[in-house]
Amino acid sequence: MNDFAKQCNHIFDRIVALYHTTDNVDTPLNNPFTDSPITAKLAQKCWIDAVQWHLEDIIRDEHINPTAALALKRRIDRSNQDRTDMVEEIDSYFRERFADVKPLADATINTESPAWAIDRLSILALKIYHMREQTLRTDATPEHIARCKAKLDVLLEQREDLSTAIDQLLADIAAGKKYMKVYRQMKMYNDPDTNPILYGNKK
Repeated sequence: MNDFAKQCNHIFDRIVALYHTTDNVDTPLNNPFTDSPITAKLAQKCWIDAVQWHLEDIIRDEHINPTAALALKRRIDRSNQDRTDMVEEIDSYFRERFADVKPLADATINTESPAWAIDRLSILALKIYHMREQTLRTDATPEHIARCKAKLDVLLEQREDLSTAIDQLLADIAAGKKYMKVYRQMKMYNDPDTNPILYGNKK
């Protein structure tokens, strides 16, 4: 799985650019990465993130209609669940991929699963796109442009470091030096059986 992170970054950059061809949260994904199940999932994951990024922008409009804001909050909640579900599907791919690897006696566990690290790569692609956009503004002050250029440099360095760490983690799992142990997300706020507001309304 050499350069898996590089493949992810290519997909994420392409999907973020594709989203901005319409820049509309209601545009459906016409997935250009259907050559394999994992590339398709990575593209879908990034599309969810891109849409949610812009939903978060919209809901922060100080003049938004309260009814529209509530509908958007509900949509963001659903998007968060979709994002979590997709991360778990990507982790399932890795678990299957490394199913035959026997961990070494001194193998250690990582602080996060491969897919949750890849989730951060997807968000970084969005941060980089929008920070670069800020550096190209013609209506902003030179000071603003300089600050955004400095932040962009940090984001690019962060992506390089995270990409290296992801590829190393995958190599270590493949070699038995690390092992995967995935804890399914147990979100309670949108579960009618665990959110007291929701199950209280049933009475």
